[in-house]
Amino acid sequence: MSTIKVVSMTGAEVGTVELNDAIFGVEPNMSVVHEVVKNHLANCRQGTQSALTRAEVSGGGIKPWRQKGTGRARQGSIRAPQWTHGGIVFAPKPRDYSYTLNKKVKRLALKSVLSAKAQEENVIVIDEIKLDAIKTKPMASFLKAVGADTKALVVTAENNEVVVKSAANIPGVLVTFANLINVYDILNAKKLVVDKAVQKRRCWWKKNHHRQPELHQWSRHRKRAGNYDERSFS
Repeated sequence: MSTIKVVSMTGAEVGTVELNDAIFGVEPNMSVVHEVVKNHLANCRQGTQSALTRAEVSGGGIKPWRQKGTGRARQGSIRAPQWTHGGIVFAPKPRDYSYTLNKKVKRLALKSVLSAKAQEENVIVIDEIKLDAIKTKPMASFLKAVGADTKALVVTAENNEVVVKSAANIPGVLVTFANLINVYDILNAKKLVVDKAVQKRRCWWKKNHHRQPELHQWSRHRKRAGNYDERSFS
């Protein structure tokens, strides 16, 4: 496990934590990260764009001039797409752009960006992020003291209204919560400032003891095949 120092809000070192290699020690998979970012941006689209086709534009019901004998090109309606104020060809209509990705893909992308931030030494762990009142100046001073006065993503364990509103007027600074962190916000930030209390929501500082995936996957296939004996795993 890699070790990272823990600092106070004044920038003084107060201890260290060991990063979980299962989260911060994986090989970044940038193709998966690209897919997840593309999915995130697609899901953020409102999809409310709308334009009128030639059938929906008002007017144009009569032929502007006769078919032959005028010397001009034949026209059937003044609302045809080539006319000014005419309809739009293949006009966009309201639609849903969102789509889903596999959970394993999203998890791998999140681990990839967290590992990349750790390798670049852009992860800053704070002993406790706490402000007495909603003030922009103390928040800006705190970020400057810990070396995160550029674009920063501040991650807290839970919704802290004082911290959120104090950072609202600082350009490039975004406050999010441990259960809402996403790949796009991490990539968009230069520094990742994490409250040490995030451990309560996500096991970032120590290794989790999960059941082995190979055994779980093998047993699931054996169950499906109808050749499974629970006693063999007891």
